[in-house]
Amino acid sequence: MSPTAPIAAADAGPATTLALARFAASLQGEALPRHIKATLGDLFLDYIRVASIGAAMPWSAWADAYMAHLGGQGRAAVLFSGARRDAVRAAFLNATYAGSIDADDTHVGSMLHPGAIVFSAALAMGNEVGATGKDFIAAVAAGYEAMIRIGLAIQPTHFQRGFQSTATCGGFGAAVAAARLAFNAEHAADHKIASCIGVVASFSGGLTQFYKSGSTVKRIHAARAAENGVAAVMLARRGFTGPEDILEGANGFARAYADAADLGIITNGLGSDYLLREVTVKAHACSARVQAAVEGLIDLCRKNRIAADSIAGVHVGIPSVILGRLTMPNPVDVQAAQMSLPHSAALAVALAASADEGFALSVIDYERSLGDPRVKEIEARVRCEVDPEVEAATTAKAVPARLVVTLKDGTRHSVFVTAPKGSPSRPFTHADQVARFRRELARRWDAKACDQVVAIAENLADLDKVEQMSDLLTTAS
Repeated sequence: MSPTAPIAAADAGPATTLALARFAASLQGEALPRHIKATLGDLFLDYIRVASIGAAMPWSAWADAYMAHLGGQGRAAVLFSGARRDAVRAAFLNATYAGSIDADDTHVGSMLHPGAIVFSAALAMGNEVGATGKDFIAAVAAGYEAMIRIGLAIQPTHFQRGFQSTATCGGFGAAVAAARLAFNAEHAADHKIASCIGVVASFSGGLTQFYKSGSTVKRIHAARAAENGVAAVMLARRGFTGPEDILEGANGFARAYADAADLGIITNGLGSDYLLREVTVKAHACSARVQAAVEGLIDLCRKNRIAADSIAGVHVGIPSVILGRLTMPNPVDVQAAQMSLPHSAALAVALAASADEGFALSVIDYERSLGDPRVKEIEARVRCEVDPEVEAATTAKAVPARLVVTLKDGTRHSVFVTAPKGSPSRPFTHADQVARFRRELARRWDAKACDQVVAIAENLADLDKVEQMSDLLTTAS
């Protein structure tokens, strides 16, 4: 992923923002390709699965208390709760649950997490306007495409500046999805959606200092993006407008937030080449760019029955794109640990012997690891170095890793993981997705309720009303 050229007037293309809005306005759920519908159904199951885990985290309780203090009731569903909120607050809460544990779906090249934001926004606005399933799935598809394409267009200089694109670009995905539902079939819907994109751009923010200093603010980056996108649409419904050339404009988003961009990515193949197919579903609650290393080490240690105390050193071959922010050892808190390749590698080695089928590193594992001297001892023996072969194999879809474990007796075990499980080239099957969903949701719901949600996910476009799905997601027990 090399830097793209600086933006010039010709690079922006005519009406990039409006072209994206026209795509969203014209997209019909029933006309989506069958494989895209199936992908979105699986991503929806993963969204609910991850939200179920995230809802039990302490920061979700903080978010619940914050919203209770603000007050406000409405028609929008809050997952796993009988409470109903206005669309803005519901989007914030649901995206907190789904987007706060670093286990939600991700697009590697654009460096962001679309599902937690787009599904939360579409669910909230779908409740608000009484949307059908076919409009819901169209809105979600449009939101994924908008968010991914805008992120790809401005990377990697956006990240290098210190921005976290889930937060900065997420509002676009939320606004496009919510606006597609709010202005469905209205006159000049494309201009209204473009205006919403213009509004939400002024709310864009999210910095990556947490990589260095710790904190819990990243836990609500997705939530703020979802909230902002829905708020932009609610404001637009009451008369506010935004620049309809906000992406390509002389003082627009691309020029303000990146040193270089390729805005052609936003419109090239739009409507025919769905980039949401490139989304990775994570196996572990850590950065997508360290998943291959975690997987490789767990497999190496299990296959060769390697005991942690027998290891002299762990070498991780990496691409240069992750050197620095994702290779910092000795994390200061849980969030930093989830972003640290040396720490994640050490944790994978420490837990490999007890890992069974379907094992996944969790937030709880990371919490425990910070005070575990065994993990710290292993981490001190982890070395991360740029590897030319890994560099060459790195794409916008996956980050590979080379793992070499050297034992104290001199024995070496190695593996090259071209892409982690869950990435586009090694996707979880539908059966995998259903099994992962059931494994988590069985903690909350009976088998009948799980069956109903799976059936809905398999046929999202056929749903009469989003409200039917919302009732199930909030009251099933």
